[in-house]
This record gives sequence, structure tokens and C-alpha cells, in this order.
Amino acid sequence: MLKTPKLKEHSFLVYGLGLSGSAVVKYLKKNNFSDFKVWDDKEKKLFRKNRTKNLKKTLKEVDYIILSPGISLLKNKNLRKFEKKIITDLDLFYSINENFKSIVITGTNGKSTTCKLLFHFLKKNKFKCSLGGNIGNPIFNLNKVNNSFVIIEASSFQLSHSKFIKPDYAFFLNFKNDHLDWHGNMTNYLNAKTKIFKKQNKDQFALINKSLKKTFKKKKFKSKRIFPEIKRYKKIKFKINNDYLTSGINDENMNFVYTFSKLINVREKSFINSMQSFNGLPHRFEIFMRKKGITFINDSKATSFTAASLAISSLKNIFWILGGLPKKGDKIEISKFKKNIIKSYIIGKHINFFKKQIKGKIIYSISKDLENALRQIFKDYKYYNIEKCTILFSPAAASFDQFDNFEMRGIKFKKLCKVYARKFI
Repeated sequence: MLKTPKLKEHSFLVYGLGLSGSAVVKYLKKNNFSDFKVWDDKEKKLFRKNRTKNLKKTLKEVDYIILSPGISLLKNKNLRKFEKKIITDLDLFYSINENFKSIVITGTNGKSTTCKLLFHFLKKNKFKCSLGGNIGNPIFNLNKVNNSFVIIEASSFQLSHSKFIKPDYAFFLNFKNDHLDWHGNMTNYLNAKTKIFKKQNKDQFALINKSLKKTFKKKKFKSKRIFPEIKRYKKIKFKINNDYLTSGINDENMNFVYTFSKLINVREKSFINSMQSFNGLPHRFEIFMRKKGITFINDSKATSFTAASLAISSLKNIFWILGGLPKKGDKIEISKFKKNIIKSYIIGKHINFFKKQIKGKIIYSISKDLENALRQIFKDYKYYNIEKCTILFSPAAASFDQFDNFEMRGIKFKKLCKVYARKFI
């Protein structure tokens, strides 16, 4: 562990100047760290005065390399030689700050929503708290964390490089096939996720999805293990007057938050009352319009079939738009949910992949892009003449074949829906 009193005696290289890297550099400059350099393979204008002129030499000489979470060591042989020096912004944050309670949340799906649920719950129950990490707010953008809860969304990319994180409460929401192109295999992916437990002590808590119980029998950690029971949450679920939370798609996320509420001794009534006012995140099962029996849902963040299946399983009479850049090893197992789908519409540049996955199981059209998909859906809506239905955009794939990110993809879908709803309804 980096020792706080002697922190400024160490030398650092901040490698990667995205959101998290830039926030670290600003912190180092503000707090008069004299011995640090920066590097980014693409961004050459940021922090020019601190940019190293000899990367190979700097990599050898510095004590620590604070690495951007997007950089995989599998694809960077030069960095792999210095793996022992590599840390993350999370490691530095834990080394600098001591007097706070941290909740670190990881898992394949549901991290951002669970973080927001927790933040909302704590705020409503008058706890001091802040939220940062992979959710889009770098951890070094947080101010005044002393004597408060700090909620940290941690991706497997961050955790893969991390060495010193030590959460008071560590959440492992779920574990599915994902990011194999980055980690190489499922073992590496799992090992990255489980780093949230390695430094914990006997007074800290590990909340782990019950489906992983057998996996964790083989793991030796000191913290108190809890496997949240979904049936306990379901007993109180419908006391929460909130359509977004009672839909079923958030049961797993809410189960973790409910279990946590018991650990910090918040009364059940207070938990229920606090969650009535929660609003969901954009692009995550976002019910953004209802018109003449049609419900419009933007689930653009569903970048794998596992994520999309959560939406499909909780709905009926679905016109489903899917497609994009498929993830390595992903499979669409539709048999359990096919009765919920009226018809599907494939978009993107990898049509053959999705066609093979659903052919003979559900009715589909090849639409190529969102506009064609919606045009076809509204024709089919009139043909099938169903009183109540859902237009669901849950692509089960990454966005990068047609869009810069899932946010841009979701925004485009919502705009088109509003245009075509006026035309056809």
C-alpha cells in the first residue's frame, strides 16, 4: 500500500488522459506533486508541460504507473513488462483518503443503476454520500469525502489493474460472458472482478450474487460474505409505489440495496419510502413515451444478450429492435422469451450473426438501421392490430458499428420514435 505521509516522495506516470487520467493529473498539480509525468498515445495537447519526452525511460524510472482503465495489458507488450508498478486512480484514492466508508460495486450488468439506487437511498435517508468511478464521474472529481459514504462503480478494466482498493462494502452483482476481447478469457475476467474482496478485513462485507456461491467456496477472503436472498426483497417489493422498480428488471439491483439497508440499520418503512421517488437512468429500460397503447422503451445500454433478456423477460407483445457489434462469445438464447416477442428487427453491420441466432425461433425483418426498423414496426403494428404492445430497443450488442456510443444510439432512437409516432398513430 502506498503510504500517505510519504506519497509525494514517489514518482508517477499517468498513462492515458481520458476522464479519469485527467482528473488524477489535476489532483497531482493542485496538491503540488512534483515528480510526475503524463502520456497518452493519441492526446498530445493535454498537459504538455508534464508530457514525457522519453516514454521507455520514464516507464523504467517511475515508482508507479497510474493506468487508464481502457488500456488492456494483453494488447500492450511494453506495459506488460511493468505490471508490478501499475496502479489505478482508485488505488491512489484509497491511499490518500482514509476517513470514509466505501461501497464498491461491480458485476457484468446493472452497476450504474445500482450505484444510482444506492446514492438515492442514502441521500433520502440523510446520509452524507458521493458517487464516482466508472459511472462517468472520475473518483478524483469528488470533494469532501471524509465521514461519508463513497459509492464507486468499478469496471473489470479498472479492477484488473488495481492493487490497493479495500471497500467497506463490496457488491458483486452478477457474472456473465462479456469483455473477453479485453481480458482474454473468463478466468481473467472473474479474477479482475474478485479483486474487490482481496484486501478486505473481517469487519468488512462482501455482498455476492447467490448464483456465485459455489464459485466463492474456493475463494479465501477475510470479509463477511452475504448472498442476498431475492425472496426477502420480493416480500416488500410491491409496497414501493414506483413503476420502474416494480417492473421486474431491477429486482437483482434492488435486492442488493435492500440487503445493504439492513446492514446499516435503516428501517424497512424508511427504505420503502425513500425508493418511491427514484427515477431510472437514461438508456437503461427507459420508458420515455406511451401513446395509444404503445409503450416505447429505450434500453440502448443493453450491449449483450444477457442484458437484453432482462427487458424481454419482463414484457409482453414486444416489437424488438436488436443488432450492432456483437460481443465475443455472446449467444442469443431466445427460447425462454420467444412468446413475449411479436417480431424482431435486425439493424447494424453484423446482420448475419443475429440472423443465425434467431432464425427459426422468432419472426424477424432485416432493417439495417433504426429508421427502417421503426418504419416497418408501425406498418406491422397496424397489421397485427394489437391493443397494447411495446416497442423495445434493446440491441444485445455494442454500438460502435453505427454509433460512437450507446448514449448517441439511444438518443437517435428516441428522436425517431417521436417523429414516427406522430406519423403513424
